[in-house]
Amino acid sequence: MRSMGKTRRMLSVGLCAVAMAAVTAAPAKAEGAAPAVDRPGAAGTPGWSLKDTGTDVRLRGLAPVSRKTAWVAGSKGTVLRTTDGGRSWLDVSPPGAEALEFRDVEAFDARRAVVLAIGEGEASRVLRTEDGGASWTESFRNTDARAFYDCITFFDSRHGLAMSDPVDGKYRILSTGDGGRSWKVLPDAGMPPALPGEAGFAASGQCLVSSGPKDVWLATGGGATARVLHSADRGLNWTVAESTIPAGDPARGVFALAFRDRTHGLAVGGDYRADQASPRAAAVTGDGGRSWRQAQTPPPAYRSGVAWLPHSRSAALAVGPTGTDLTTDGGRTWRTVDTGSFDTVDCTADLGCWAAGEKGRVARLEF
Repeated sequence: MRSMGKTRRMLSVGLCAVAMAAVTAAPAKAEGAAPAVDRPGAAGTPGWSLKDTGTDVRLRGLAPVSRKTAWVAGSKGTVLRTTDGGRSWLDVSPPGAEALEFRDVEAFDARRAVVLAIGEGEASRVLRTEDGGASWTESFRNTDARAFYDCITFFDSRHGLAMSDPVDGKYRILSTGDGGRSWKVLPDAGMPPALPGEAGFAASGQCLVSSGPKDVWLATGGGATARVLHSADRGLNWTVAESTIPAGDPARGVFALAFRDRTHGLAVGGDYRADQASPRAAAVTGDGGRSWRQAQTPPPAYRSGVAWLPHSRSAALAVGPTGTDLTTDGGRTWRTVDTGSFDTVDCTADLGCWAAGEKGRVARLEF
């Protein structure tokens, strides 16, 4: 077991004020409500606190349920779960999955979760557990060598979608109406044509995101422009809009999306190559993704994950290999508040903000 210690990376005073306000507004009886040390007025400043996961694999899949309960998934078929706020982690990896690359996980509670394995052909699979990972059932295995699934999202505990890179010139959408127990490929008549070289990025589980009962957005890159597709009917019909994030290369585009409701959204990305600059790495929309505006002060480098802070209309976090950035004005300006490496970030209503990434790194926002 490789110890990662309890090193705490403190964020800025700006995040402190936002986080304290969010805690004050959080539901008092939410699952995993924060202990006394985390209440407003307690000593200390909010910051990422690393949690010892006992693994060194890269964890790009993240599904927090609350401050206490979270799931992470990653390389070598790894799935981990905590129910005590990250103090301990249970390895609940599916047996025989060592060759799979889990890039996305969606969890409904401490017992029910769905994980997506990516790759060409049969490497793309969906597995589901109903007993906290004690057992897993494979509910989908891709049999089309042309398909490569990248991300998965759920509208509620029953209805969800998964997306594949273009097949026959259009993105392929997989749908479930029974919580991931069964899946079907949706017709592509309402899907706009993909651009030459266009695809999704399986970097953080956030290239396909939903908000509310029917709205879903799909992020793209690799083509001449980085685009965002939107469906208001659970994936049957789509519209498309160009983002301001640069593309034109297989390594560039929109890597992650976050919507706090069906109109207000954020996009982050850039060029994932460490030796390449990532200008204009963030964009914002206020009309459900019909149009996108460039961030006035974007993150200084490639970012692969983004999440709104709960109970805030203007604060969000973006993460990537070179750090964490904070916006307090709805995505117009960003500032770096931490230099630790993370690939993905997500938050729950009780301020259970978590991040995960390389070398088994998982952290929770602490006070």
